[in-house]
Amino acid sequence: MANSQAAELIQVTVNLVNGEPQFSYLDSSGQPIDGDVTVTQAETITYQLIDNTGKGLKFAGAGFTTPFDGVIDSVNLSADGMQLQMVDTDQTAGSSKFQFVLTNTTNNLMILSPDPEVKNVPPQ
Repeated sequence: MANSQAAELIQVTVNLVNGEPQFSYLDSSGQPIDGDVTVTQAETITYQLIDNTGKGLKFAGAGFTTPFDGVIDSVNLSADGMQLQMVDTDQTAGSSKFQFVLTNTTNNLMILSPDPEVKNVPPQ
């Protein structure tokens, strides 16, 4: 059975700037992006963590400001915490803001990313 769902890969790079985490995003061709994604068909968005901090960062999940809006259908983490996948069936029009939640090996405090956004534009 063929998989009709598209896939998108975004690299999430975290650097330390003056001791504070700084997030940047690259698309699958290595071009800088703002982290927002516009979805026009069902797809899985895979975020790959690139930790340049030396602090042992890992994805712990994603927190949503509107978790019940139906824009994102599910979130899955890889066993090693280096990838986070968002499944979006593109059935619900609208936008959903979220923040990545990361752990570190230096202490037990969580790190929050700036808030990228997924925008759904279902086919007409």
